[in-house]
Amino acid sequence: MGIWNQMVQREPWLERDRAMIDQLRTIGIQKGKAFDPDARTQELLGAAIQEAHAWLDGSYEALFVPFNEGSRWAVPAASELVKSFESFFQVPDAYPVDARGLAYSFAFFSPKHLGAGQFYLMAIKDRAGNPLDGKATYRLTVPAGAPVNQYWSATIYNRQTHTFIRNAPRLGRSSQSPRLQPNDDGSVDIFFGPNAPPGKDTNWVPTNADSHFEVLFRFYGPQEPLFDKTWQLPDITKLH
Repeated sequence: MGIWNQMVQREPWLERDRAMIDQLRTIGIQKGKAFDPDARTQELLGAAIQEAHAWLDGSYEALFVPFNEGSRWAVPAASELVKSFESFFQVPDAYPVDARGLAYSFAFFSPKHLGAGQFYLMAIKDRAGNPLDGKATYRLTVPAGAPVNQYWSATIYNRQTHTFIRNAPRLGRSSQSPRLQPNDDGSVDIFFGPNAPPGKDTNWVPTNADSHFEVLFRFYGPQEPLFDKTWQLPDITKLH
């Protein structure tokens, strides 16, 4: 909580932040006043942090509404939050505090125009509906003719922390990756796992065998076939 108190003391309030003023005051954080919780308050705050973490994790799972029918890929943002991002949170009858908190528990920025310059799909489960496990090996086949003006990329993150996998030699592959091997039909197979399949090192993204992971697929300069669903990203398939 100390870091939040420091931010309140140092930073000016913006109009869009006013919804948080009274909420922070209830736990003792108030501009111009010292934040010095007693032992009992610290205990309560500690328990609240654990409860909040559990809520965020459960809400994160619920966020994955399929982008295409039956798909495991989803847009990692609630529609009400996207609307607020685009207006700089100036929508008069909405201020999605919970959705905003959830988004910033795993994302570190908010695109103003999601879909204009970039678009994102995220997967936390394989085709069979099982969590992506760092001990297993998976394949993602990116069909030919990906609907982008610039390029696409697939990046993995630690499922628990939503951060990059520590000490990983590489974090993802993209259509711009050197020596990426396409298939004869123009599609590209990307492999995720603790070890590279034989002969597929340039198409391989290493995982941590001790944790689960998630994949964020980015479209830079997305084109209409993505949105009218005439081009679809297949689910990630477990190989072994």
